[in-house]
Amino acid sequence: MGLTARIRTRDGWAVSHAVVTVTDMTGAQVLRAEADAEGAVRDAAPLAPGAYTVIVTAVGYAPAAASAIVTASGRAEVGTVTLARQGGTELPPPGPWTVDPAHSSVAAVAQHLGISSVHGRFTEFSGAIEIAPDDVAKSRVEAVIRAASIDTGNGMRDTHLRSADFLDVERHPEITYRSTGLTVAGSDRWTVHGELGLHGVVRPVDLDLAYLGTGPDPWGGVRAAFRATAELRREDFAMNYNQVLQAGIAAIGTTLRVELDIQAVQGASLPAA
Repeated sequence: MGLTARIRTRDGWAVSHAVVTVTDMTGAQVLRAEADAEGAVRDAAPLAPGAYTVIVTAVGYAPAAASAIVTASGRAEVGTVTLARQGGTELPPPGPWTVDPAHSSVAAVAQHLGISSVHGRFTEFSGAIEIAPDDVAKSRVEAVIRAASIDTGNGMRDTHLRSADFLDVERHPEITYRSTGLTVAGSDRWTVHGELGLHGVVRPVDLDLAYLGTGPDPWGGVRAAFRATAELRREDFAMNYNQVLQAGIAAIGTTLRVELDIQAVQGASLPAA
């Protein structure tokens, strides 16, 4: 095998239309290959030993370059090349943005029996983002989640999660989040400081936010994509229920990992269907 590489977006998706070009130290092209449906590049033609430059291009993404050293085996193992959306580090235009629930997800993961994970998501939520015109750190975000919309794929478990042991949706039908500030963590990363209202308790919660880029959609609008994660402790929100098994292992872990994949549409409201 001559050249192997994996082409991915920053959030881990395969870039199936990527093209990899390999040039030698004189700038001459020695190989050109296309990624398959899984974003993998495999070219069996052996390469002469030496140093090479690998350039990866794909429509809609900024080009990326990497170095490769080919040994006597004739193989160049480039590894994973990550592509950023074209203009991905350019911030979204200022003004209001509206979260599109149909193309977003609000998920949580909890440990189960100490050995595996239970994945759940909320299916009904809304959110608004205000990108500040002069200082992005002054931007704001608000979100409301309908607690009863929890879905883990198991009806009995979902009913228990809606009960007073956990979310208590009769008394606390909404989960809310309101930002209080942003701290820059990189060219396309921020820490969002905010207050989470859950189960009748309001506590500060930080989100680790990655900005994935902005681009036009097929319906004439402009969209921005974000990914955010956070960790919560159930007892911080007065959800203290737990069942301890004979081995002393909790049936459900006390920590929740929250994972948000957000698409927002430019404007103060969603476009008409």
